[in-house]
Amino acid sequence: MDFQRIALFVIFSMSGVFLFQAWQKENAPPKPPAAISAPAEKKADGTPAAVTSGVPAAAASTATAGAPAAAVPASNSTAPAGEVFTVKTDQADFRINTVGGVIEEVALKEHRDGADKSKPYLTLMKNKDRVHMAQTGLIGAGLPNHNTVYTKVSSNTDMGSAATLEVRLSAPIAGGGKSDLIYTFKRDSYVVDVTHEITNGSAQDINPTAYFQFYRDSKVTGESNAMVGIFHGPAVYTEKDKYKKIDFKDIEKAKKNLHPAEATDGWVATVEHYFVNAWLPKAGVKREYYTAKETGDAYLAGAKLLTGAIAPGATAKVSMPLLTGPQEQDMLKAAAPGLDIVVDYGIFSFLAAPMFWLLKWFHGLVANWGWAIVLLTILIKAVFYPLNHAAGRSMGKMKLAAPKLKELQERYAGDKLKLNQAMMELYKKEKINPLGGCFPILIQIPVFIALYWVLIAAVELRHAPWALWIKDLSAPDPFFILPVLYAITAFLQSKLQPPAPGMDPMQQKILQYMPVAFAVMFIFFPAGLVLYWTVSNILQIAQQWNINRVMEKEQEAAKALAKR
Repeated sequence: MDFQRIALFVIFSMSGVFLFQAWQKENAPPKPPAAISAPAEKKADGTPAAVTSGVPAAAASTATAGAPAAAVPASNSTAPAGEVFTVKTDQADFRINTVGGVIEEVALKEHRDGADKSKPYLTLMKNKDRVHMAQTGLIGAGLPNHNTVYTKVSSNTDMGSAATLEVRLSAPIAGGGKSDLIYTFKRDSYVVDVTHEITNGSAQDINPTAYFQFYRDSKVTGESNAMVGIFHGPAVYTEKDKYKKIDFKDIEKAKKNLHPAEATDGWVATVEHYFVNAWLPKAGVKREYYTAKETGDAYLAGAKLLTGAIAPGATAKVSMPLLTGPQEQDMLKAAAPGLDIVVDYGIFSFLAAPMFWLLKWFHGLVANWGWAIVLLTILIKAVFYPLNHAAGRSMGKMKLAAPKLKELQERYAGDKLKLNQAMMELYKKEKINPLGGCFPILIQIPVFIALYWVLIAAVELRHAPWALWIKDLSAPDPFFILPVLYAITAFLQSKLQPPAPGMDPMQQKILQYMPVAFAVMFIFFPAGLVLYWTVSNILQIAQQWNINRVMEKEQEAAKALAKR
């Protein structure tokens, strides 16, 4: 019985339903925007002006936990003018606006845009098509927030060959004192330390709450492929509640218990395919996580920290690291506990993680992710060789018994009961287990699914070439060569395996055309995944051909022995 093809058909059929639903969700026509009494003004190039709303309410000591609110309403007047400058590091260019010190854009130097490889990939952006920014500020009367105009104090914004770079902005506090916003960039790191240094120049204590948030739309990044169903959107992690993905629609409906509110560990992030932005509060520090819907297509996801009382003349600091970069697992593990979970392998992550480790190890040997996939496929086939051999021998016995089965089907064409009895007697005589080819394949299905998600989610395969025409293993084959090769190998594999007993001609036709159906579907899948299936088929063909050849020789030897 060709159980592998049937199992694949079931898996991908179910996946197809879920992915089609995801595609519908992501490609549905946009809802008309909510009426806004004072629409935000735009610049001449079509980009939105500085955001003048979205300051959350104070932390739990003075407000309801987990219920951020826009404390500063949208202004009818023109947004305050600020200076936009660029900080250059070895990993990325950061475009920062002195209005609020908002990080409006992060352009990664080692990762290119999916649509135009001449441009860098943007993890944060503010343009006419997309809004996804990192904001921070202080909550309290007279304290600067992300709508306040800061003064740029630092003159140097180029890291050059230095190990670190500090960029400082400053704003006065009403009533006396100042608040400096400090960005500390480190070489070979996607993490930026964001610090508020608050000096109280008044005659009484102040109790600021610092907030660190993402302000973004709900659009899907251009990297997302509706066929792979990767999550995008806000997420919150704590040790107690683990990884919580948050749907934009649930935020809009103001559903309760979407994520933990108060905690002393964890992080808040916005996740995309291959990339992540995350605020990483330090362990042991009490924080309050929040999500909220803003006017139009805009959402907040962030964390708030209490600074404690600051006495007159005293200075206090409150900081939070910001990670913005690729989903490289080693880097994510080092940055914060649980952050590597954003590379979502699903329910079989316990299998996917070691398989990615092996894939990475093979890449270290051959320095090519395509050949690493080939080597990993060979290893998986070697590990499952005994199971596949048992399944193959069962199929081989079925193939050798096919003439006798056909004879029985013709003899008992009108009596299914007698046909089944005769078939069972034949199986017993020939020592055939009709399900012998099923269980070995069934055991391997979790491994197939886990490897599927490894090849879908690994940023290391993004824009990684294999050979000849395959320049990007994360993108579909541009010339459809691999899907065609897959169809050919699947067809050859079917010829080596007998049809299931009792299968009518229509069912056999369906199985015959199944490779074509898969080939059409694989046109839209990443080349790395199709490479795996094609190589796997080639190895399976070789193994089944050898099994059939050996069994035919055994049968001939048995016949010769019987004639003596």
